[in-house]
Amino acid sequence: MASSGSIAAAPLTRSQKTAILASYLGWTLDAFDFFLMVFLVKSISEAFGHSIKEVAEALFWTLAMRPVGALFFGWLADKYGRRPILMLVIVLFSLLSVASGLAQTLGQLLLIRAVFGAAMGGEWGVGASLVMESIPTRLRGRVSGLLQSGYPMGYLLAALVFKFAFVAIGWRGMFFVGMAPALLVAFIRMGVEEPAGGEARLAAGGGTIMGTLRAIGSNWKLSLYLIVLMTAFNFFSHGTMDLYPTFLQKQHKFDPALTGLIVAFVNVGAICGALFFGLFSDRIGRRRAIVIAALFALPFIPLYAYGDFWASGNSAWVLAIGGFMVSGAVQGAWSVVPAHLNELSPIAIRAMFPGFVYQLGNLFASRNTPIQAGIAESHGNNYSLALASVVGIAAFVVAFWCAVGPERSGEDLNAARG
Repeated sequence: MASSGSIAAAPLTRSQKTAILASYLGWTLDAFDFFLMVFLVKSISEAFGHSIKEVAEALFWTLAMRPVGALFFGWLADKYGRRPILMLVIVLFSLLSVASGLAQTLGQLLLIRAVFGAAMGGEWGVGASLVMESIPTRLRGRVSGLLQSGYPMGYLLAALVFKFAFVAIGWRGMFFVGMAPALLVAFIRMGVEEPAGGEARLAAGGGTIMGTLRAIGSNWKLSLYLIVLMTAFNFFSHGTMDLYPTFLQKQHKFDPALTGLIVAFVNVGAICGALFFGLFSDRIGRRRAIVIAALFALPFIPLYAYGDFWASGNSAWVLAIGGFMVSGAVQGAWSVVPAHLNELSPIAIRAMFPGFVYQLGNLFASRNTPIQAGIAESHGNNYSLALASVVGIAAFVVAFWCAVGPERSGEDLNAARG
């Protein structure tokens, strides 16, 4: 009989590796489609004759609709399985990216991006539960970091497409590129198996309306705690990223090529932070890793937001270094979230619960972009002030609120609890 140590150290199976890759790519390409819009706010405002603040409403509606998708598609995944629902949401957000490029008015675009947000909201929770339930406990933190690094990787890909293709294909063509993720569905269909634990999930009431309501009701304190935490997390991340390209173009007058290059470099930092702190969390715990990463952002905010103060002649390199470090801290904190939320979730609603509390936090933080744009415009287009103030406050709140909360590192995700 194999010892417990040898079992714990057993290599990953082909199905487990494929599940990790599929979920990573799903989140990467989902983020890619979302961040295309971030780069195009200025161009769309000029094309439709609306202000940047009005076009930024598209980002608001995308974020605001994500809880709807997390609730609906998460419930479907608890009922019918993670694998088929993950394929469904990837097809949906790919088609909706193409539809965004066909919009003829700002109103049409806002509607399309709202529906896109629902599909995007379904992807994270389903993909995260698929991976976390499939892999050994010993790898949960580092795989969580890998999975979450897909978000800045999607941003990086969008930055590269913006840098090299925008001038040639325009803003509509950029959205058409967003059809590419649909190809991932064939890969998922061929190589990913449904994780174990389906019978325990159904026995605990998973996939039924009453079972879902009972699980939420019996965990209402945990739900409220996590919604506040994820609200702070989303201000932390979206406050850093969503208006950053606009900040570079409008305040610093950088062209698309330089903007894309800086944003790409910044997202390399985000990927490094996600991978490092995800691995770190397996050694020191989820909460400590999040607190350290969040506080790490604070000393670099002056470089990130006020590069022209430190190097008035050539601020691009200072902004890039500051952005690299801040984004590394932000995504370092975020890297722990997939594992942390899945370990805290009741088994009956694990596909729905992590994504739902995450996306409710997104909803409450969804006014971030219009708020930041409003702060900047009311202070003479001072995007530095808007970015620095939101990121600084959010970093403190994430660190404090996570420090006082619960943790269940190493939780058996196939055991019925709550």
